[in-house]
Order: sequence, then structure tokens, then C-alpha cells
Amino acid sequence: MTVLVTGVAGFVGYHVGAALLARGDSVVGIDDLNAYYDARLKEARLERLSRKPSFVFHKLDIAARGALAGACKDAGVDRVVHLAAQPGVRYSLENPFAYERSNLAGHLEVLELCRDLPGLVHLVYASSSSVYGGNAKLPFAEADRVDTPASLYAATKKAGELMSYAYSNLYRVPTTGLRLFTVYGPWGRPDMAYYSFTKAIFAGEPIRLFNRGNMKRDFTYIDDIVEGVLAALDHPPGDAGEGGPHRLYNIGNHRPEPLPRFIEVLEQATGRKARIELAPMQPGEAVETFADITAIRRDLGFAPSTPIDEGLPRFVAWFRDYHGV
Repeated sequence: MTVLVTGVAGFVGYHVGAALLARGDSVVGIDDLNAYYDARLKEARLERLSRKPSFVFHKLDIAARGALAGACKDAGVDRVVHLAAQPGVRYSLENPFAYERSNLAGHLEVLELCRDLPGLVHLVYASSSSVYGGNAKLPFAEADRVDTPASLYAATKKAGELMSYAYSNLYRVPTTGLRLFTVYGPWGRPDMAYYSFTKAIFAGEPIRLFNRGNMKRDFTYIDDIVEGVLAALDHPPGDAGEGGPHRLYNIGNHRPEPLPRFIEVLEQATGRKARIELAPMQPGEAVETFADITAIRRDLGFAPSTPIDEGLPRFVAWFRDYHGV
């Protein structure tokens, strides 16, 4: 099969693209290689994917009207994994219009493409655990109300879910949304805590722990995320009529880790002691995230198997190699 992967030079996009190529699929990759973080990391990911003859890349902005349709013309795309987005809770406070363009206009372009793509089997798109906002009930379940977003980023991801549901209902586009929980691992994003903490530890610089370190995250290793994405892609939802063939799943580790323990594992992996600065809570952040994965385990057999005691040392080993530490 031929899979369109948007955001293919991003962290999750790179790993999903590599897994699809490894199992023999053809991949049409899309990315605009923007400067949200160092584009050299994106280019390094892309170079590795480009070694495969069944990989084709197009540099373009998914929000550009009709650009995706042009890239997919005559490519035989029958499945889409939509991962391109403007990420980051804190950055949404600084540059809200980047989220409007990528996460709303860009998502709409993907839906329009899928609506018109002949022979489309399935669209899988990334949502986020951030949609749960200020919910106090734990663990977060797909049936919970998600109408109290704590950030614009969260609001745009929830809007993407609603837009996808509408297209599935109106045009019978088989669609699965995945609410990702704090993904980490090799080739990760420099703006994420595990990456910036590791960089600070090696540089002898302090780490700021917001909410004075009183936070928990459902850290999910990238290999487990990829396993879930591919399982979803290979099992399109049936069309039961009402509401269209659309479903939503949490995809997390089902194991929230206290931030202090997370730092301890990083210290062990780096062999160095972290310098800690305690700071107040930041706007838009959740105190704790915790994924209920009952549905994805039942329907797709999803079974995350990587605790941070294994995943963080793998990331640190990659960090040492990539950065020459």
C-alpha cells in the first residue's frame, strides 16, 4: 500500500515513516521543515528516510490550498497518517496564529484531500492528551467531556477531532483519531522536557521544575506509539451508519510517572546529578496526565511495554551519539 505521512520529518512522523518502509509499504512524505526547532534535526531524520527507494518527499505547507492534492496526484495513495501540526502548549501562548494555520486550516486541507482521494481506505490523525484540559477525573477516558481546554493548542486539537467527525459523518471517510500522551525517545523533539533536561544535565545547567516538581506525566516511548499508530492504520473502523466511520483512542503508557522520579532515571542514565530550580505552575499545563487505554487494547491489541527505566537510557544513548557528548 502507499501511505501519505504528513509531518514526516517530525519526531513521530519520522518513526512512523521508517516503520512503514521497513515493512514494505511505499511512503509519500510531506513536511515544511519549519524553524519551530532546529531544522537540521528534521533534515537528519529525512536523510535517513530518503535512503529507501520507496520513499518520496515533498516539501510543502499542508495549509496551502490544493498543495496536498498536487503532491498525491498519480501517487496511488490509499491511506493517510496525518501527524503534521504546530505542537507545544507554551508556544501557543506566544504565537497563536501558527496554530490557526497548521492545526485548523492544515487539518481541513487533509480532510478535503481524503474526501476526494479515490480508493481511500483510512485516515489516521494525531490528536493530543491536551484535549482533556482541566479534567480532574483520572485516568482520562475517551468518553470524558473535553470542553475545558487549558490552551489554544488543546482547543485546536479538539477542533480537529470535531472536524474529522463531521467529514466522516458527511462523506463517510473512515477516520481514526489518536490522543497521544507525552511521547519520548530517540530522534525526539528538543522542546520537550526529557530532551531539554538531558541537554541541561550534560551542560551543567539548572533544570526548572514547574509546579515545584509536583507533576506527573504518562510518558510513552516512541516504539509503543508507532505500534499503536500502525495497528490503527491497519484496522479501519466499520461504517455502522450513525455518526460515520470515526473513532477515537487514547494512546499512552497507562503509567503516570512523578517528575522527580523521571529526573532520577535521567540522572542514572547520564551518570550526572541534575541541578534543580523549582518554579511555579505555567499557564496551560496539566498537573497530571494518565491514559485509560482500555479501548485501544480491546480493539487493536495495543500493549505498551517500555517503562521509562528502559526508554530514557535509550534516548540518552542516542543523545550522546547525535550530539557527540
